Amino acid sequence: MKVTEVLLEPFLPFCRRFLPSRLAGLSLALLKSTALEAAILAGHLLLYPTGLTPERRPAVPPAPSAEPDGTARLPVRAAPPVVLLHGFIDNRSVFVLLRRTLAQHGGQRVESLNYSPLTCDIRTAAELLGRHIEEICERTGSGRVDVVGHSLGGLIARYYVQCLGGDLRVRTLVTLGTPHSGTRVAPLADAHPIVRQMRPGSEVIEELTRPAPGCRTRFVSFWSDLDSLMEPVETARIDHPDLMATNVRVTGIGHLALPVHPAVATGIRQALDETHPEERVAGGLTVA
Repeated sequence: MKVTEVLLEPFLPFCRRFLPSRLAGLSLALLKSTALEAAILAGHLLLYPTGLTPERRPAVPPAPSAEPDGTARLPVRAAPPVVLLHGFIDNRSVFVLLRRTLAQHGGQRVESLNYSPLTCDIRTAAELLGRHIEEICERTGSGRVDVVGHSLGGLIARYYVQCLGGDLRVRTLVTLGTPHSGTRVAPLADAHPIVRQMRPGSEVIEELTRPAPGCRTRFVSFWSDLDSLMEPVETARIDHPDLMATNVRVTGIGHLALPVHPAVATGIRQALDETHPEERVAGGLTVA
């Protein structure tokens, strides 16, 4: 998927005159990406306070059993709820635009979860995610959910699915800029234990490389060639022989733009709309 890039016209003459064509193209893309990241960061800082409190959980209205004229309504398979999980030192406000897109176009129930910024262990966060998902399933009457995780949120969700039996509950897991193989960026941040768990070769990363036969969850990983927090950038790909995984390369945007950019949102919506391998069509109805 090619993401539409933002043009910075004032820099074009300079890049074309003083840089080789290939290097100029790369530098220009990096300039565009950096400018977009800065704009997104500024907007996110304004929205950040709005996401500090937990999201309200409205009651689920009962589905009507008949049409307004009294005729019986045919049973339909409702799309599973979508759970959004943010990244490190962030909160649910990062998903303001994405949740609106999913709710408007997908018709799915969307819930954003916050985990504590003091979280120091991916395993503990994955257990808490599992409890939240159980509560959502009980409250909504749905047997499964879809999850979209940004950065660390995707790693927490993957650990839940792959190591804690969460594949029974998670139908599709979409990750955005998640360090599936570990990232080497910002070595000074190793003072934080959860950052150390996101390093290549950590115990958590090693656990995710172990066999996972029969995993029921379908994985879709969006990774960007200009993601400055993924080192190397290919670490945001899922490469595991036992997992049903699709890797989608995004070009021209950085880490913060992944949960915000409309082209990525469209790709996420398409990924969630795809028929799961476990689902089949019977009598005109899609059943699991």
